Amino acid sequence: MNSASGSVRATAAVLAIAAACWACAGRPEPPVEPVAAPASSARPVAGPPSEPPPPDPAAVGADELGLVPILMYHRIVERTESVYDRTPAAFRAELERLAAEGYVPVTATEYATGRIDLPAGAHPVVLTFDDGDPTQFALGPDGGPAPGTAIAILLDVAARHPGFRPVASLYVNAAPFGSADGSGLLPWLRDHGFEVGNHTRDHTNLASVDDARAQEAIALGQREIQRALPGHRVTSLALPFGVAPVNGALAGRGGEGDAAYDHACVLLVGANPAPSPHSTDFDPLNTPRIRSQDATGHEAEYGSTAWLDKLAAAQGGRYTSDGDPGRISYPAARGAVVAPAFADRANAY
Repeated sequence: MNSASGSVRATAAVLAIAAACWACAGRPEPPVEPVAAPASSARPVAGPPSEPPPPDPAAVGADELGLVPILMYHRIVERTESVYDRTPAAFRAELERLAAEGYVPVTATEYATGRIDLPAGAHPVVLTFDDGDPTQFALGPDGGPAPGTAIAILLDVAARHPGFRPVASLYVNAAPFGSADGSGLLPWLRDHGFEVGNHTRDHTNLASVDDARAQEAIALGQREIQRALPGHRVTSLALPFGVAPVNGALAGRGGEGDAAYDHACVLLVGANPAPSPHSTDFDPLNTPRIRSQDATGHEAEYGSTAWLDKLAAAQGGRYTSDGDPGRISYPAARGAVVAPAFADRANAY
């Protein structure tokens, strides 16, 4: 028995004897004073700080019915051979410009479904890559993106610009990024937040084949992706050559055999920004893109440099977030119309 427990028992015995003596004497038991509980040294734990309310939409010039640039890339090479190629330096410079001007990347499917949750005053941009070229993505010896590839450059720029999300949508054919079947590469992209989309297995001109073969071409592309990513749902399609099937609806939904597909958006080649997915102008089967391009060269007036200049000068009105994903804010004087699916969140000011 230790000394503490011995003391407690001794005290209890003394109290019992005393009570018995008082009872023998015919006297009432002495009152027992309540023992106060020891004061706790613990302090109330403060809850997490509440988020400040988003600023007034007018204060940040919110316009969530504005235009969204969807930029299109192909090869990232030191020696360019066509207007579809960009040098690593030019690609990096364009990303730096986007970050400096308050753009935040979202995937094509996030854009098309209206899941655009950005800080107040920020603008969405969609970075898309066609053809699954090895200059876009490869894995180095350390298991990360190989230096000099588009994804490595994107991650580097994002690391130096907090808030610039390193996400993109990559549209692949057979043997993506120079691999046999993509099994060593596509899982990395998916696991790091990138979207893997369909570009048909064989880069088929969908207008040159009948309805059955158009569906087969798209379904084969989906199967190719799902071999590397079992169970993966492919939710967007970039049309090879920017050409839709004769029956345009088959680009959005269809199937062949046991492979059914249903796309949130179908990307064109295009030459202009895309409408807000919250507006009645949005057409998921005809989503335009802008070719990444310098200020000079073939059709440069339709390229990314020219369009980013126009959007920065408020020509056409770019999508600007109000900071609250629960509402769709826009200037009432704009005259734009909110799509019925988002009518309950409309906030004209």
